[in-house]
Amino acid sequence: MANDIGLGADPGVGYGAPTSARAFLLVANGVSPDRHATLAEEVPVAFVYAGHSHAVMMCTPSDLEDLAIGFTLSEGIVATRGEIGDITVTRHSRGIELGIAVAESVRNQLAARSRSLTGRTGCGLCGVEAIAEAVRAVPFVHGTRKVPDTALYRAGASLGAEQTLNRDTNSVHAAAWVSADGELLVVREDVGRHNALDKVLGALWRAETDTANGFLLLTSRLSYELVQKAAVAGVSIVAAISRPTGLAVRLADGAGITLVGLLRGESANVYCHPSRILTS
Repeated sequence: MANDIGLGADPGVGYGAPTSARAFLLVANGVSPDRHATLAEEVPVAFVYAGHSHAVMMCTPSDLEDLAIGFTLSEGIVATRGEIGDITVTRHSRGIELGIAVAESVRNQLAARSRSLTGRTGCGLCGVEAIAEAVRAVPFVHGTRKVPDTALYRAGASLGAEQTLNRDTNSVHAAAWVSADGELLVVREDVGRHNALDKVLGALWRAETDTANGFLLLTSRLSYELVQKAAVAGVSIVAAISRPTGLAVRLADGAGITLVGLLRGESANVYCHPSRILTS
């Protein structure tokens, strides 16, 4: 069995794959022989614009181009997909650098903001210096698409089978883009719930998908930053298997987003703008 990592030791970074194998000792009614488990990797990923690191997030090292585009757009760094140029992925011994080319006007704005984010796993906004930057205003979503409750149930029942990383590790979140009839079209996973969502949104922006024609499904708690990202993407319905926070509901209500929580089996709670959900 591998030795424990001591305080101050270099743990290394498993940036090559989203999972790794690890031996462990099972203690139950005595000591059993060593066993092995598949663990989800979390890697520091730096988002670099014009040579300057804007944010460092702990992420699962997969679908990194989707993550770069989704983060850049959903965090309001750029307003349109056309303002993002080439993306380079550079793997270092202790992390990954995403070099994201943006328009000159964006580079100037970033230099003026001179802000650096540091995000821990599951936290997308640690290190924000101003509260106004954290809980920022979002656009109102004028979506008219309605979906039947059976579409929610179908999507919820199907998602587990598509969570390949979580099936091996039991430790990562998933986000999915779902058609109006409940078919899973895009699924992404990450140790951070906001990263999983950014990966899905990045995939949608790359494919120029019309976000008015479906809904988002998340495996995590519905926190306010997820609602912010959905609003920026123009998504009118967001569902999750867990509950929302109070701030998330207030933000969704003001942004015109239908927020669905506790989607489990054939039951769900609709916290605001329920007219988009057609009950059977």
